[in-house]
Amino acid sequence: MTLAIELLEQSFDQIKPQATEFAERFYGNLFEGNPEVRSLFARSDMAAQQQKLLESLVFVVSNLRNPEVMVKAVRGLGTRHVKYGIVPEHYPLVGAALLQTFAEFLQEDWTPELAAAWAAAYATLSALMLEGDAA
Repeated sequence: MTLAIELLEQSFDQIKPQATEFAERFYGNLFEGNPEVRSLFARSDMAAQQQKLLESLVFVVSNLRNPEVMVKAVRGLGTRHVKYGIVPEHYPLVGAALLQTFAEFLQEDWTPELAAAWAAAYATLSALMLEGDAA
């Protein structure tokens, strides 16, 4: 896994002070762009769901330099998501909403290089989740 770790860490540090708003906006972007996925969260406590998203992002970014720990956890996350009705076709929708939310929050700091770094990171993570999905 070759990722732009420093770029990812630095940009995520910029998000942390607004983490709650970031998570809320992520789901807003996801549902606005893909109303068909809203039903997957019909029984979810969205505040708790937003907290889980933040915890997952913090875990991943904190473990970019410790891939063996991250890989196992992310595969497990993929396995759990199957139980929630998540299918492979949902992953690109989530990725697009995530990148859109980063762009909104980072504004002028959202450079093509940073966009590419987060897109590569998400591609890697979703591939790992899909491996867990197949398990």
